[in-house]
Amino acid sequence: MAQAFHMVAAVMLGQRGHLFPWSPVFLAAGIGLYFSLRVEPALWMLTVIGLCGGICVLLGGRIGPAFGPLVAALSLAAVGFSLAGARAHMVAGPVLDFRYYGPVQGRIVGIDRSASDALRLTLDQVVLERMDPDDTPIRVRVSLHGTQGYIDPQPGAVVILTGHLSPPGGAVEPGGFDFRRHAWFKELGAVGYTRAPVLLLEFPGSGQVLFKARMWLSERVQSQLDGETGAFAAALMTGDRSGMGQETLRTLRATNLAHLLAISGLHMGLLAGFVFASVRIGLLLIPYARHNWPVKKLAAAAALLAALGYLSLSGGSVATQRAFIMAATALTALMLNRRALSLRSVAMAALVVLVFRPEALVSPGFQMSFAATTALVAVFEQITIWQQGRQMPRWFAPVMGLVVSSAVAGFATAPVGMAHFNMVSQYGLIANLVSVPVMGAVVVPMAVLAALLMPFGLDWIALTIMSFGLDWILGVAAWIASWDGVTRPVIAPEWRVLPLMAFGGLFLCLWRGPGRSAGLLPVGAAIFLWMGTERPVLLVSDTGTLVGLMTEEGRALSRPKGSGFVAENWLENDGQGGSQEQAAALWPGEIVARVARAAIGTREVLHLQGKRAVASVESCEAAQIVISSAEAHPTGPCQVLDPTTLRYTGAVAFWPSDTGLLMVTDRQVSGQRLWHGPESEPMQLAAKGQ
Repeated sequence: MAQAFHMVAAVMLGQRGHLFPWSPVFLAAGIGLYFSLRVEPALWMLTVIGLCGGICVLLGGRIGPAFGPLVAALSLAAVGFSLAGARAHMVAGPVLDFRYYGPVQGRIVGIDRSASDALRLTLDQVVLERMDPDDTPIRVRVSLHGTQGYIDPQPGAVVILTGHLSPPGGAVEPGGFDFRRHAWFKELGAVGYTRAPVLLLEFPGSGQVLFKARMWLSERVQSQLDGETGAFAAALMTGDRSGMGQETLRTLRATNLAHLLAISGLHMGLLAGFVFASVRIGLLLIPYARHNWPVKKLAAAAALLAALGYLSLSGGSVATQRAFIMAATALTALMLNRRALSLRSVAMAALVVLVFRPEALVSPGFQMSFAATTALVAVFEQITIWQQGRQMPRWFAPVMGLVVSSAVAGFATAPVGMAHFNMVSQYGLIANLVSVPVMGAVVVPMAVLAALLMPFGLDWIALTIMSFGLDWILGVAAWIASWDGVTRPVIAPEWRVLPLMAFGGLFLCLWRGPGRSAGLLPVGAAIFLWMGTERPVLLVSDTGTLVGLMTEEGRALSRPKGSGFVAENWLENDGQGGSQEQAAALWPGEIVARVARAAIGTREVLHLQGKRAVASVESCEAAQIVISSAEAHPTGPCQVLDPTTLRYTGAVAFWPSDTGLLMVTDRQVSGQRLWHGPESEPMQLAAKGQ
């Protein structure tokens, strides 16, 4: 035992000076533990764990350099657990628990586009007819369909509309993306749509200065540049994507160029670098400044102010926050004559984001952003060590930097992108190699110049030059997207895969010494698990409107139209791809009078689509699974899943087992958390008819 303690102590002592980058890893472990629970921990438990963790973090340094870091690691995990719980309670608000139709009044605090390419408004100060203000959601989000009379929504304006609202939906299948949790942390208590014109009730008042500035700048840019080019420019300069069409977004995603839309490290780094270089060169051209002023530090201060302004106007997404913290750390280090970029600065950025927004951990934006940045810094640290004492041609460094950065960033973010979006871009490296240099050499410098010329009304000059670079990027995306096999569908992995892969990748990047290669073991285990992933043999949507049966040819769907979002997600998670119509053509049984039948082992599935179909089936047998889009009460010992049951179970999956079929519900997987609402009383309905 003593020998084991000595070995642990020796290992930890060998990592001295390199342990701080592990801090956000263990903080994230605690946050991840909180989100993985199926039962909401009590407030007193969160408080006690957080206090104990905080005290132990402070005491960790006194235990000694050998075991102190281990205590600090566990303590950080405890703090992360409590931080996530505290954040969940801080954003708590009313959630609509029924389907509402009627007048909706609110102030515009967000403008974007839905997946169906409809303009979408986020409203606060919500007023709903015949609803107590204490029960009214803090925010609602409404998609605008049909012909709109009020087509130019302004930030801060109070509008009124007649719309359909419903509670945020759950996962499309057990274990899938939980939109209720996502909406909870955005304080969205209801989502819906309207087909009636949106009417202006009050003009924008005071407040929301940054949001108004963003939208004003976006409108100005789009008035100077037409079409998708102008919308692309507005997205890059302000983060407003409401003008971009879904077809353009799909093209950029298919070619792995969608990251150019996110105001992240690339944009922040290019902007800060351009401002830094411009100010420094400008000051060096002035003899007095060159000899008497700290030109380098003044240039860094100017770049920091520019980065802060960019953060303010961009809307402050997780990727932008991370990029700003990284840039601010590097620029501050320059002003203090310290090393500008290191894994410490990446860790500091991650800590800040996780402390203030713990829920960011489970978002693909956070995961992809920090995966790319951590890998890039770690790889270029090794390249710097390798280059010491070697003479390289001048052209070698920038070319190698471009190729290596594109390859490393793509390799690091690929598992996250494949896991969340079920797709891999097979020509993404080529697209980035011919697009990223244009972004750095033309687009970002002209964006900065346009902002400087805007007060004089001359921004059109820079924007015109900027448009050539944007057209090149859009042209490259459209050209490569037309190639055969540009994307390949990927099966959704089980929940253990990404944490294993993340830990292995972090170990490879952060560990010092010969033991670093041990990080390949969890990465290999994650790949092995991913390759062996199996999918449910039967899926049922949470409304009973769609059924998916796995066949030898792939997932077969019970209807060719309707529930398109659910169908698309099922097919993507299967790694199958294709359209809903193609999947419906695979249905192995008969579909007569909106009653779809199919055999599944020794059992039979009946999908009843509509009230007439329900009325046509009066009785059933024990071997049958009756799934209905309307309330159904057939006589007999069959298993029934209708809207009444599914309201409490959520989406349902059936897996093969030794006894036949094992039913797993979304409620069983996700548990009872704050964002799921009160515990449903008739949980026994999950097994109704068995």
